[in-house]
Amino acid sequence: MRPSGLQVAYVTIDESAEGQRIDNFLLKVAKGVPKSHIYRVLRSGEVRVNKGRIDATYRLQLGDVVRIPPMRVAEKAADAGQHVPAGDFPVLFEDAHLLVIDKPAGVAVHGGSGVAFGVIEQLRRARPEAKFLELVHRLDRETSGVLVLAKKRSALVHLHEQIRGNAMDKRYYACVVGEFQNARQHVKLPLYKYSTADGERRVRVQADGLASHTVFNRVKAFEGYTLLEAELKTGRTHQIRVHLQSTGFPIVGDDKYGDFALNKSLARSGARPGIKRMFLHAHRLTLVHPNTGEPMTVSAPLPAECVEFLQQLGQGDGA
Repeated sequence: MRPSGLQVAYVTIDESAEGQRIDNFLLKVAKGVPKSHIYRVLRSGEVRVNKGRIDATYRLQLGDVVRIPPMRVAEKAADAGQHVPAGDFPVLFEDAHLLVIDKPAGVAVHGGSGVAFGVIEQLRRARPEAKFLELVHRLDRETSGVLVLAKKRSALVHLHEQIRGNAMDKRYYACVVGEFQNARQHVKLPLYKYSTADGERRVRVQADGLASHTVFNRVKAFEGYTLLEAELKTGRTHQIRVHLQSTGFPIVGDDKYGDFALNKSLARSGARPGIKRMFLHAHRLTLVHPNTGEPMTVSAPLPAECVEFLQQLGQGDGA
């Protein structure tokens, strides 16, 4: 049963929630209940595990029985899930532990910040039988390509350890404005996150920002443009986009850090070369399988609109 109505619910913990903190578990299962209310019922002792009181930091164990008191959900929040359409995305790999999809450009990975729903909400709606489904990492809304989701909590924990240890090899294709001179270039610029006056999240290079490292490999040169492969050595917000902008090579179609006049020109109907999206694509990801321990690589083909843009650039320089 869903523990968000006006009656006591008893939930037995299975492997999908094993190891999770009780506060995070409640925030997930009691969607729409204010966070302050969840912490209030935890402090009051109304939430019990195996009939005993616990605090917010308790980690759930397999077989625990959790008593969840009545909690009223705000009507707007309760109705929100009803309007999420089931999402069908190209599957690149799937087994009992992992789901890897090819995310299209223009789709957020999750709801929030003015977006009603994203990939994760649509996949959960499409797979009501899935006991556990969580994003392992994120991609910007405008970025396409390889996106990994965990189907077991144990897989999520294992993959997050790989990310923290920089053990995942993430590669992106980016087409930039300008002729990139170096065949291989390391960019190490600290990145600082901030919000604009209207609440939009942005990033800039700043001395007291987080250490960030990207390696760029030149794939193909065109007149006025270059196709690069980016290797992420750290995983900061907007890292590739800001590192390229700061070195004088903004990504084609980037509406936050790009050449806005050029983007507008490229997006016009009939423009040649023309493209209506940001040219950033997560094309390959190598990780260690969380169950077998074997390395695996998953690739997503370059989308048709990006292939067509490169073909137009090739025709323009006589290639």
